[in-house]
Amino acid sequence: MQVAKVRGTVVSTQKESNLRGTKLLLLQFIDEEGHPLPKYEVAADNVGAGINEWVLVSRGGAAREIPGSEKIPVDARVVAIIDTITVDNCMIYGKKDEYR
Repeated sequence: MQVAKVRGTVVSTQKESNLRGTKLLLLQFIDEEGHPLPKYEVAADNVGAGINEWVLVSRGGAAREIPGSEKIPVDARVVAIIDTITVDNCMIYGKKDEYR
């Protein structure tokens, strides 16, 4: 899994029928120090993440392991909304305080 920040939404009126009803988010990946990387990806979202929230992203085959999602053509899926991240007893992200 990887840590990412929700930067926006992706809307598509024409799409594969298996994707209908799937919320798509534009994510920016975060490094181990809490800094944004210049890498973006679109991911399906089943947890209701919003703009500027930090999330955990499952990629590849693991993104299709959620029951009922096996036939949805996605390479990345938001699987959790992060509340806090602490490294070496130092908080690099806290949802309440929104350090970044």
